[in-house]
Amino acid sequence: MDEDLSKTLNKAANTIRALSFEAVQKANSGHPGLPMGCAEIGAYLYGEYLKHNPENPNWANRDRFILSAGHGSMLLYSCLHLSGFEVSLEDLKNFRQLHSKTPGHPEAHETPGVETTTGPLGQGVANAVGQALGFKLLQTKFNTEEHKLFDNKVVCLAGDGCLMEGISHEACSLAGHLGLDNFILVFDSNKITLDGPLEQCGSEDTVERFKAYGFDVMEMDGNNLEDVQSTFAKTREVQTKPILIIAHTVIGKGSPAKQGTHNVHGSPLGPEECEATKKALGISEEDFYIPQAVKNYFESHKKKGISSEEEWNEMFNKWRSANSELAEEYEKMQKQCFSESLEKEVLSLEMPDSISGRKAAQAVLQILGKQLPQLYGGSADLSGSDCTMMKDYDLVAPKKFSGRNIKYGIREFAMAAAAAGLYETNFITPYVGTFLTFSDYMRNAVRLASLSKYHVIYQFTHDSIFLGEDGPTHQPIEHLAALRAMPNLHVIRPCDSYEVKAAWLEALKYEGPTALVFTRQNLPSLSETKEHSFSDGVGKGAYTLKKESKNVDYILIATGSEVSLALNVARELEKHDKGVRVVSMPCMELFERQSSEYKEAVLGGDNITRVCIEAGVSFGWHKWVGPKGLCICMESFGASAPAADLANEFGFTTESIIERILSN
Repeated sequence: MDEDLSKTLNKAANTIRALSFEAVQKANSGHPGLPMGCAEIGAYLYGEYLKHNPENPNWANRDRFILSAGHGSMLLYSCLHLSGFEVSLEDLKNFRQLHSKTPGHPEAHETPGVETTTGPLGQGVANAVGQALGFKLLQTKFNTEEHKLFDNKVVCLAGDGCLMEGISHEACSLAGHLGLDNFILVFDSNKITLDGPLEQCGSEDTVERFKAYGFDVMEMDGNNLEDVQSTFAKTREVQTKPILIIAHTVIGKGSPAKQGTHNVHGSPLGPEECEATKKALGISEEDFYIPQAVKNYFESHKKKGISSEEEWNEMFNKWRSANSELAEEYEKMQKQCFSESLEKEVLSLEMPDSISGRKAAQAVLQILGKQLPQLYGGSADLSGSDCTMMKDYDLVAPKKFSGRNIKYGIREFAMAAAAAGLYETNFITPYVGTFLTFSDYMRNAVRLASLSKYHVIYQFTHDSIFLGEDGPTHQPIEHLAALRAMPNLHVIRPCDSYEVKAAWLEALKYEGPTALVFTRQNLPSLSETKEHSFSDGVGKGAYTLKKESKNVDYILIATGSEVSLALNVARELEKHDKGVRVVSMPCMELFERQSSEYKEAVLGGDNITRVCIEAGVSFGWHKWVGPKGLCICMESFGASAPAADLANEFGFTTESIIERILSN
């Protein structure tokens, strides 16, 4: 490395260290250890390696840096500020403060230059794998021999905690299998966890483990700039596999009393140690000081990034002129196009009189796949059961990325996080499928997608006890309530094939995440649902499916497979001279957003007895039925038996429900 460059990068690394521990100290909260230990890596990546344009953080072909070890967020924020992203020095001083651009863990929707929302350890690794996979799909789709639109790298920094979490190994196993030759995982191997030395809880052979996954493995001294440069230079040569770089670092490097110990992992250094660290590093005592040489250096790299995008734009224009059909598809995917004609085509799709929710959804997918090039789907080894396969398209396979169906294997958690990564390419609308009961495996990834309002669609099937003989281990009971508790997530449980079609349309229109919940068993096609347009039916979240024939005594509210049951109950209650209204409520979240006038028009006043019927726990339903209402729900786990026997056992029959209502 050139001597002048070495001196400048060394100053940059110490600047990153100081900005990081000063921000943590000012907030009196945070994790200075990783930023101080990885300062050389951050300085080199943002000063030399990464191809990006801070003036346009959304440039399509930028290299991506993902900090999976999100507790070390001040490393990222310091690098973003120095590089010229819209993260000011004042933002650094407001680290972890209310409404700042520098929250405790990186949030993609809050801070320019942050590529994904991280914090729960290991998820950033899976997000990065999803992004790398997404760009392999885009390379295959759009690159030509003359023009390489996409040739970017996805670089992810992870720590010991990330690599202990199972999700990172689910994701890396998939990355190695597919041969993602644009993915670089940097392992900050400082041998310290929050609780103490790594040796107290881990001793595996990381090198052999990742070789077994199909990675090339390199090692470097992460605090030696010469070693950092020479190692990363190899990744710009011909890369044929995903790469793991094991970076041996000293946590909290520079702190005389705390470096190399767990005491620097998650606590401020303290005023005296901050002062001692500055003296040990030979840097200015002034707080949040940035040497002019460092400013000039990063300004120079910023100009290179601007120039890189300008060159790419010139190439893009030539590519567009030479490839008009591809260019049209590029624009469709980038804009996530959705037309009114597609809505009409979906709603007019003919279905059998009796069909399961999952089969109806599969029929819808075949149309959507042809019309929406941005739609890519996958399943956790259940595509034949959750019906997520687009039959006109190939499977994504090792080194073959022309398909649109992804087999994630039995890796539900990684699948959900990778789907978020696919979305983060800004060209792909991903959907993933598994059984509803396995949403628990995925939950934290669904949560982060909901926090970030990512447009990811989850197709959950086998939605109740009525899946039958597989028994209580596979019968979801509390899962609907658990998903509904998550802010920003739309949970839609349709009652028949018409509502299934509308549910998919709503999922595509909504700019956040959606959980589509479908049955395994066949459902009757209801004439009542077809009497409502999309906007007056499922689009409202809840709507009156059957009006009362006289003054209303009961309002029955149901979802999914229990709606047809509610209609049967209503007809029988009318024989008892009762006025009964039936409401289908496929999506509580959509209904919540309606006007108070509409809600009252559907649910009536407080003098009416409301009854909810749903084969899940009652948690969350009391808001809608009120204190005088009745919940006919599951209050225990299910059992292994045919569906009809389970309906009798747990009171989901017309006779049993009428008895409970009339005796209430």
